[in-house]
Amino acid sequence: MAGYYPGMQDGDNRRPFTPGLLRGRAALVTGGGTGIGRGIALALAAHGAAVAITSRSADHLEPTRRELDLLGVRALAFAADVRDAAAVEAMVASVAEGLGGIDIVINGAAGNFVCRAEDLSPNGFGAVVDIDLKGTFHVCRAALPHLKRSRGVILNLSATLHYLGTAAQLHVSAAKAGVDALTRTLAVEWGPYGIRVNGIAPGPTEDTEGVRRLLAGEKRERARRLNPLRRLGTVEDVAAAALFLCSEAAAFINGVTLVVDGGQWLASHRVSGEP
Repeated sequence: MAGYYPGMQDGDNRRPFTPGLLRGRAALVTGGGTGIGRGIALALAAHGAAVAITSRSADHLEPTRRELDLLGVRALAFAADVRDAAAVEAMVASVAEGLGGIDIVINGAAGNFVCRAEDLSPNGFGAVVDIDLKGTFHVCRAALPHLKRSRGVILNLSATLHYLGTAAQLHVSAAKAGVDALTRTLAVEWGPYGIRVNGIAPGPTEDTEGVRRLLAGEKRERARRLNPLRRLGTVEDVAAAALFLCSEAAAFINGVTLVVDGGQWLASHRVSGEP
């Protein structure tokens, strides 16, 4: 198990972190039942952290909670809608009680659908802002008293969609731009409490709902060709970045949103598709 992270195959020699990297830490991962949130939750647990996961749907949580159990750490699951500030307050209190505190908060809950701006309803726009941006704020605010005590870490999942403009993703782009601003501002305001606030902006990531919706068929192959590293990211790539930012190796990194996309957004302006 030394240096294990989710997705590693037997015999794989890539072992960037020791298994006790986060031993004794307690983490809350919103959106932790599926996708990137699940991958980060498993990576935190594989490196010693006790982990609580939350999602709007309890059905998404139990399979991942069982996987966390198998890693030998304390694992909890709570259904909560991050759009509901009161529900978030109650969930965070339950997590802190169940884990004996909170050292790490991963804001991974998100909503998305494909829709061009001219067809986007006010409710559709608002729903994504409520989940991605306001939900991130609700969780950060509720967790603040616990993070003050632990001098903890917040990691907000963002995106690269708003860097150059992505068609049919106005609602998500606006919400994630807000998340980036929230990350920077909280880093300044809460740094004096010893709390570090950073973000991760994944690019197109294999085996996620976003890629399945946005990059079907030839679009996916084109994205791979355009990437300077000639592949899409994986959940494990994002989880490894999260482990670094949550660890003491990143003790003086604050207010940064780390892009994890192999240089994809830098190359995405190309017309020809080749460097």
